[in-house]
Amino acid sequence: MSTWRPITPPPFWQRWLPNWLHGLVRLLFQLSIIGVIILSVIIFFYFMLAMKFNLDEVAKLPSGTTFYDRKGIEITAPGGQGHQLVTRNDLPKFLVDSLRAREDARFFEHHGIDVRGLLRATVRNIKDRDFTQGASTLSMQLARNSFKMKQKSLHRKLLEIALTLRVESRYTKDEILTLYLNRIYFGAGADGIAQAARIYFGKSTRDLSDGECAMIVGIIRGPHVFSPFRNLSAAIEQRNQTLTRLVTMGIINKARRDNIAKEPVRLVTEDQRETQTSYALQAVRRELDSILEDDDIQLGGLSVRTSLDASWQNRLENELTRAVEDLEHEKSWTHPTEANHVSGTEPMYLQYAAVTTDIRTGETLALIGGRNYSDSRFDRTRSSRDLGSAFEPFVAAAAAERGKLVLPGKPVQTGRQIGPAEVERLAKRCGIAGPFLPTEDLFRGSVAATPQEMSVGLATLGNQGKRAKPHLIREIRDATDEVIYVTKPQLSAALSPAAALDATSVLQPFAGTRCFTGSTGSERDAWTLRLGPNGATAIWLGFDKPTVIAPEARLKALLVEFVQRLGNQ
Repeated sequence: MSTWRPITPPPFWQRWLPNWLHGLVRLLFQLSIIGVIILSVIIFFYFMLAMKFNLDEVAKLPSGTTFYDRKGIEITAPGGQGHQLVTRNDLPKFLVDSLRAREDARFFEHHGIDVRGLLRATVRNIKDRDFTQGASTLSMQLARNSFKMKQKSLHRKLLEIALTLRVESRYTKDEILTLYLNRIYFGAGADGIAQAARIYFGKSTRDLSDGECAMIVGIIRGPHVFSPFRNLSAAIEQRNQTLTRLVTMGIINKARRDNIAKEPVRLVTEDQRETQTSYALQAVRRELDSILEDDDIQLGGLSVRTSLDASWQNRLENELTRAVEDLEHEKSWTHPTEANHVSGTEPMYLQYAAVTTDIRTGETLALIGGRNYSDSRFDRTRSSRDLGSAFEPFVAAAAAERGKLVLPGKPVQTGRQIGPAEVERLAKRCGIAGPFLPTEDLFRGSVAATPQEMSVGLATLGNQGKRAKPHLIREIRDATDEVIYVTKPQLSAALSPAAALDATSVLQPFAGTRCFTGSTGSERDAWTLRLGPNGATAIWLGFDKPTVIAPEARLKALLVEFVQRLGNQ
């Protein structure tokens, strides 16, 4: 007995495909099922991983950069400002449009991930065999910066996507936009858009002009490279690119773009910048900006361990102020507090500048760029002034390097043994840039140098002829206390140890140190060179507009008294 069953017709796709393709289709179907399962597992894994992050951190903005001296003491100065914030209402429409044009055109349309942009970037990365394209939306950038995700990898990108979706579900578009602009770094010490508007243009965010909005947005992609303080032409080019993108998107027309591009750029002068609260911090900030890559500095909340010795700097500054005030009482010059009523002019009173350099490492232990930072932010440690007799140690060093006699107190006779060219060559190797006179007047000190150069040069003589590259920053840590930068001393041979030792013979021994005090023949610049067991200090005294200070004998007595009060530290 047989059981009859109707033959089940083959599936529709089998009837339309050749037999030899049936196996391949089944394989592809099975692989797709496996792919869906794997994809589901990956999505579940990164969803669970993203759930471990506290989204409250997105709204907790990092503090500004904190600076410490070499002993871990926080460096503070009057006039410092914390991380300033803006609200959504503070943001001009043109600023928001500019940000969309440069960073995320579909910001208000997508849900955190721009799929089209992501696919385009993925194809490019596969082609380049590297992570050259990121396709990061503003939401993705906010998630990445909030949780310090710096590494470029597939794992990081997938986690970033999962976190971005959570951020989008937690915060509104306006909140994301405001948090993003409050968090990112804009260069020149500006943490967030509020500080950027103040530092670059001296105004509140809501008062920015259209051109200023476009320029600030252009800075985002390279806070160091495109800062108008460092490279105005590059900043203007970024502004113009932003304006062109706005035309492409149909937000403005070409005529308006051209009118905005014609706006004059009115930047805040260096003397007026709000983040600089002392000469030393001003110098540290310059060095910080030159060290860090853009991705690092955007993290915010940095801790910078400097080489400064706060106690020595305070002592040096206090004794300099005391010495200068003693001289002012004798001469009845205008006191600083009486000179500030003239708007737009530098106060005219006796100034000083000083730099102490660690002999062995090149670390800057103290930096004093002037007498009163609130009156004048001009850093005199970088200003060249006539040296006069203070150049004698380097004349002696050049002679000793060539095996000639060093005649203390007789720089002309010492220099004549080798000639101006050899003195110039040696001085440059010690860090003094010049220009130099090619005559015997060079031996008499007819050359200018900055206090910074003189301190480095003196340190070279004290370090057996080895010149160390000067620096102010020892170590940088991010907000998670991870070390992201450490400075290593860089030494180069400038002259022989014997020549360096002979050169210091022109310095007068005093309580464990060697010192040299002198002035120019015009009595308009006075110098003190102080070589201690650990540090080399160069001090300049004078007026910003060269003026006779006091008779040479009185200046020398004043500086000797000053050195005595400093002691042997």
